[in-house]
Amino acid sequence: MSDTTNQAVTNGVHHIGLTVPDLGKTRAFFLETLGFDQVGEVPDYPAVFVSDGSVMITLWQASDPASAVPFDRKNVIGLHHLALTVDTDTLDVLCERLKGTTDVSIEFEPEPLGELPVRHMMCNIPGGIRVEFLAPNA
Repeated sequence: MSDTTNQAVTNGVHHIGLTVPDLGKTRAFFLETLGFDQVGEVPDYPAVFVSDGSVMITLWQASDPASAVPFDRKNVIGLHHLALTVDTDTLDVLCERLKGTTDVSIEFEPEPLGELPVRHMMCNIPGGIRVEFLAPNA
């Protein structure tokens, strides 16, 4: 570890873990809708590991989804949303695909991200987790 106090000691994201109410639906969303690969599984836990080749996401099955409290982004400490990068040409196509995907709701369609050279959109995937997709402007 470096003695430089302003130097980051981490090297990026290894994985993100999400607890979900329906492991099968959320796995299907990542594999079938987003084209991720399943890279592992622990059936007894139960957990599934999916990856887009850059980031791995661990999906954990909630033990009692009926009594689980859904995330409230304004009143609960925790993951506000997951942000994933897509190609510029993919964002609008993905938005249209998500509109027809079961258990997905669009919070807002692709729009500029302030003054940045980026467009983004936000949705809720199966299980209610907020996911943002960002694409650089061409």
